[in-house]
Amino acid sequence: PMRLLHISDIHVGVESYGRPATQADVEALPAHFARGETRGRYAGANTRLLDFLTAMDFAVDYALTQEVDLVLFSGDAYKLRDPSQTHQREFARRIARLANAGVPVFLIVGNHDLPHIPWRASALDIFPTLNVDNVTVAARLGTHRVRTRSGELQVVALPWIRTGQYLAREDMRGLTLDQIRQGIEDGIAETLEEEVAALDPDTPAVFCGHITVSGATVASEQSMMLGDDHVLGLGLLARREFDYVALGHMHRHQTLTQHPPVVYAGSIERVDFGEENDDKGFVVVDLDPAKPQGERVARWEFVSANPRPMTTIDVRARSGEDPTEAALSAVGRRHADAEFARAIVRLRIEMTAEQEASFREREVRQALEGAHLVAGVERRVQRERRTRLGADDAERLAPLDVLRRYFESKSTPAAREAELIGYAERLLAQESEA
Repeated sequence: PMRLLHISDIHVGVESYGRPATQADVEALPAHFARGETRGRYAGANTRLLDFLTAMDFAVDYALTQEVDLVLFSGDAYKLRDPSQTHQREFARRIARLANAGVPVFLIVGNHDLPHIPWRASALDIFPTLNVDNVTVAARLGTHRVRTRSGELQVVALPWIRTGQYLAREDMRGLTLDQIRQGIEDGIAETLEEEVAALDPDTPAVFCGHITVSGATVASEQSMMLGDDHVLGLGLLARREFDYVALGHMHRHQTLTQHPPVVYAGSIERVDFGEENDDKGFVVVDLDPAKPQGERVARWEFVSANPRPMTTIDVRARSGEDPTEAALSAVGRRHADAEFARAIVRLRIEMTAEQEASFREREVRQALEGAHLVAGVERRVQRERRTRLGADDAERLAPLDVLRRYFESKSTPAAREAELIGYAERLLAQESEA
């Protein structure tokens, strides 16, 4: 069989919820981190950078030990369009481990890999510039033939398409942005059909793209998206000509169809608490080149990279309860979790305004110190909402208008408001008759 490893959205450079790593932090990282390197030099680096590199190291180790024939990377190597030299070095070091071991790597350019200025090089251009063996970088839509230890593979690549490069074209003049975006998507679909028509049906073929596909579920990556999203119809990709469809851009791992597998690998580490419940890792696919088109996928599976836990502790202080004790009790229960020491933790506590004065945040933070990092303690205080009227409004508004404003401030359901207004009208009518 031919084994592929599909990985995406590595985002080297994410530092949210991080801090400078101590020597103890570095020594506590898994054995696969920075294999063959001196770990001590990573002391002082942001802990979140180390988390993302650890996940990438796990994928590299897997590829080298599990006889992977090709690594498909579907875009977004970095968080920033202009990554630092350190971030570029760390990403390239891990790609080099694969390439030097004879494992081909196929990289496509994601939106985070493109510079702001169109003529500037992308963050991945260094590989073809240096003519690195076993590394292919796809910067435009097209088909590549990649040789692997288990035979040849056709890869139809769709890197991120930037709207800005089309704005100066003559045929786009006078169009709205929505019309331009639609024109680009129609052009992608037309070119993709041409690439598919030219595929050799006797050679395995996969699609590798950094794109939004209709029906995909977004996660917190909306806050990280750079540029305009283009959307492709699922039918363009879920077709017999592709044995596997490797997608990037969405951080949530998800399968859109099974035949063929149309799969977002998802990001390899959690970016923020919006991904708290999402597992992170990569996808491994086994193809049988001897089978006919449409029947080559023998198996595929998601492999977890054991991402750092992100844990939210929600507490609601009951009426008359000490909010500090309620929070400490909830934290104590989490200490029994074996993953607590690895976790990035936040605590959210609901309380009344009367309880807030007795909340001792310092004690709660001290109780949380057993976690890897405390992201914050958020107080959600229930305060009585009051609708204030200016002097002019108070004189001008009729009693029923004031009542309606009160119901609006309380978000009273429409049916309930109508019922109460009816009672008020009858009371006012009785008053006027008296």
